[in-house]
Amino acid sequence: MKWLKSITFTVIALAVAFGSVSAASAASKLSGKIVINGSSALLPLSLQAASEFKKLNPKVRISASAAGSVTGPQSVRKGIADIGACDWDASTDVPGFKKFDGQVANKVAVIPFAAVTNSNVKVDSLTTSQLQGIFSGKITNWKEVGGSDADIVVVNRAFGSGTRVNFQMKALVGTDFMTKGSNYKEVKSSGDMKTAIETTPNAIGYIDLVYVTSKMKAQKINNVAPTEANVINGSYKVWAYGYYMTKGQPTGATKAFIEYVQSKKFQNGSLKKLKFIPLSAMKK
Repeated sequence: MKWLKSITFTVIALAVAFGSVSAASAASKLSGKIVINGSSALLPLSLQAASEFKKLNPKVRISASAAGSVTGPQSVRKGIADIGACDWDASTDVPGFKKFDGQVANKVAVIPFAAVTNSNVKVDSLTTSQLQGIFSGKITNWKEVGGSDADIVVVNRAFGSGTRVNFQMKALVGTDFMTKGSNYKEVKSSGDMKTAIETTPNAIGYIDLVYVTSKMKAQKINNVAPTEANVINGSYKVWAYGYYMTKGQPTGATKAFIEYVQSKKFQNGSLKKLKFIPLSAMKK
């Protein structure tokens, strides 16, 4: 009986080993090149997912860059990107942007956005009305909203930014931004916004949570903090779905990569660690 058990164990072990090798071999057969362009809010997610996916599929090459959400579907339309990362569903019309015909919106993440100030600002919460006044240029000094006597420096994202689209729609309820002035700055990406807020005293801007650092302050809006729990329970409204836009339904390596980003492993692992919210956490 001992020798029978030994043989049985050996057979099972070999079966498991060959099964693992077979699975790895099958995964490694996937090949191709994936080019991602668009949203800088989604860039940390794209880079992390690319790193993990390439370890599982070493024959797949992935490059990711960001120049604002609108460049994502534009790049897909021009044929220079396989995936257009975008902070809105670019297959439909949104304020300021017409839909991109023929493109499919693949939902990949929930993105919480926050109004952020330099760490020296002595304000912790702003109302919708106060945010509208600040970003439109009607409120110009922090003392008008309970802070110190100091001029407010408004930092805005350039036109074409998905973060800008969502912040204007949801935090400002459609109120127009100011566009010029001695205390007005405009930046091209989330990374540029992060640097500007960290290094500019009395500055205010907006960014997604993945970029928030100890050198800035994420403001409560109407006394509600921009947290995962508050997004999920519906009390914090300034968030959006992030999308990977593709020309028609994705195929091949592109399809496999998107499915990896949408998988429970990535959604509940790296995606959450980056301060995005899993798709499954939101009510349908």
